[in-house]
Amino acid sequence: MPFISKIERQSDYNRFSSSTPIVIDNGASYFRIGWAGETEPRVVFRNIVQRPRHKSTGETVTIVGDHDPALLKYFDCTRSGPRSAFDSDVVFQFEIMEYILDFAFDRLGATGSEIDHPILITECVCNPVHSRSKMAELLFETYGVPSIAFGVDAAFSYKYNQQRSVCDKDGLAMCPGFATTHVIPFVDGEPIYKGSCRTNIGGFHVTNYLKQLLSLKYPYHLARFTWEKVEDLKMEHCYIALDYVSEAQLFQKGTKEAEEKTKMWQLPWVPPPVEAPPSEEEIARKAANKERQGQRLREMAEAKRSSKINELENELRGLEFLLNQLGHFQESDIPSFLAETGYVSRQEVESARSKVVQSLRKQKGEQPESEKPDVPSNEKYTLINIPDDMLTAEQLVEKKKQLSLKSMSDGRQRLKQKRQEELQERVRKERLEEEKHSKNPELYLEQLRARYKDLSEKIDQRKRLKTNGGSSTNGNGLAGSVGRGERLNAAQRERMRLLATAAFDRGKGEDTFGAKDEDWQLYKLMSKDNDDDDEEPDEDTTELARISSKLQALDPKFVAAGTSQPAEAPRARPLTKEDFQIVFGVERFRCPEILFSPNWIGVDQVGLDEMAGVSIRRLSCKDEKLEERMTNSILVTGGSSLFPGIIERLEAGIRMIRPCGSPIKIVRALDPVMDAWRGASAYASTPGFYTQTFTRMDYYEKGEDWLRNYQLRYSL
Repeated sequence: MPFISKIERQSDYNRFSSSTPIVIDNGASYFRIGWAGETEPRVVFRNIVQRPRHKSTGETVTIVGDHDPALLKYFDCTRSGPRSAFDSDVVFQFEIMEYILDFAFDRLGATGSEIDHPILITECVCNPVHSRSKMAELLFETYGVPSIAFGVDAAFSYKYNQQRSVCDKDGLAMCPGFATTHVIPFVDGEPIYKGSCRTNIGGFHVTNYLKQLLSLKYPYHLARFTWEKVEDLKMEHCYIALDYVSEAQLFQKGTKEAEEKTKMWQLPWVPPPVEAPPSEEEIARKAANKERQGQRLREMAEAKRSSKINELENELRGLEFLLNQLGHFQESDIPSFLAETGYVSRQEVESARSKVVQSLRKQKGEQPESEKPDVPSNEKYTLINIPDDMLTAEQLVEKKKQLSLKSMSDGRQRLKQKRQEELQERVRKERLEEEKHSKNPELYLEQLRARYKDLSEKIDQRKRLKTNGGSSTNGNGLAGSVGRGERLNAAQRERMRLLATAAFDRGKGEDTFGAKDEDWQLYKLMSKDNDDDDEEPDEDTTELARISSKLQALDPKFVAAGTSQPAEAPRARPLTKEDFQIVFGVERFRCPEILFSPNWIGVDQVGLDEMAGVSIRRLSCKDEKLEERMTNSILVTGGSSLFPGIIERLEAGIRMIRPCGSPIKIVRALDPVMDAWRGASAYASTPGFYTQTFTRMDYYEKGEDWLRNYQLRYSL
């Protein structure tokens, strides 16, 4: 709608006299308000209220209708969701209703605090008297309206289409609305509310069902499925299937017809930039940069090394000068001289000098001083071959030390020689294996696999024997059960025996365990640390590990026993255009199907086609001709009647519950959304409208009982 300033709205409002009625179509989805006699309402907006807070000041504001997305910059709309004054098409939140009426009258151009125009407002079928009374009280007390009239929106739509020869005087008005669905029978142009029926299924439930299905199907696009967007998708793509089972089988089989009916919504998607391979100039530039960085690092390392060498040389000169000075002092004067230097003795200074010399050699890259040649044992251990009777007591002690040192030195030499021999043997075997592999690689691999298999079976058998303690057979020759004692090794069985003995002896007289030193040795035997389970690997295990590593190096497909191939880490697949496509297949007809099968979403009520039969059966008169006239003039109105295929589906469903040969004619309203307001506008422009209104005095004098029986006459 074009923008109209407040001054223009007020001047337009003042052009109408106080006798001109204001027509309000108070629907659960949209609110429409305008002047009687006009064909289009002046103001149309969603019938919701939202009260967000300002992000900086914290002030609460009231937003009626759809809010502008630009407001999200200034207001926190996430904590206050949209609220409606309706519950199943009945107004029950009159505080919200007051906000909506304030906004509607302001946009209509009302200037004063009172509305001095009669009001015709729509309501649902069989509206509760409490809701009707509260609405009348709100209009009378808050806005000071002179008179009010209540009418049913579906009845206004039926009368509007009847006047244009779309339907007859006798017929049915089927109104699948936003929150509910009503069926009203008409006889001689007047609605028979006793025969009407209602189900709590409408367009709101269809949109909510579609939103749930899309959220489950595309969980990574939840932010895209806003209520407004899903509502638009519903009205654009959904349809009602003539036969749901047959339609679902088409999509299950994946026929060409199903592919043609499948729709797609492409979300915004920007392809990722494709990285071109670097050119030769780029590669050369990167190599030059890398070389410059390396040269700079080498220069920094060389400067640091030079600085370190200078520091060590200065320290070495200082230590040598200190040693020269110490040569001029006697031994008794040295401690007092070194008190100020931080050293204690000459030996400490010499040790520091040797460390500095070694560090300086290392920084300069020179080889360290070669080790002194081994001194012969005869010269090193001079007292070993001398008899004890020829030595003094001090020399005997020294001889014992030399014997101990000589035995340790000999042991190290033998160990060193043994390791060298093992290394030579291992090198020899590797050389032989390399020759075998070079001569015949396939035969060499086959021999390695055979050797690996034999060693594996041998080690496994040894482990089984160690675990089971041997095998025992019963009379049938089958392996018998193995007791716990047979599964334990010798050390474990000994520990169990000691524990059992200690437990048996406990309680026999005075407990003197621990009084002797020998008793504490039992704790060592009982300790689990004495188990020899964690033995060092034997020769077979070592050989098996060597062969396994050899096979893994030569055969990439080889997998060692007891290991599994490492699973490859999942690679992140780059997003493509197809990942941002929302495909509508069975959802197109599955969601509107709840109008005919409400039990799909947990509502135990009849469908839209069965409601026609229920409404006809509720009529007090059982006239077959009247029933035929009613089924021959069925008007479908309301927002949910815009689904393609609803007329054919209703006709097929009603034909199944009516006698064979009954005339059935179903038509859609000229404008299912706006005909209710247009019918009410045409009705309020007739002279007889004022006889159907009631004033504030009538409301307060006659009370709610009179308001309960109040009913608008549509044929004037």
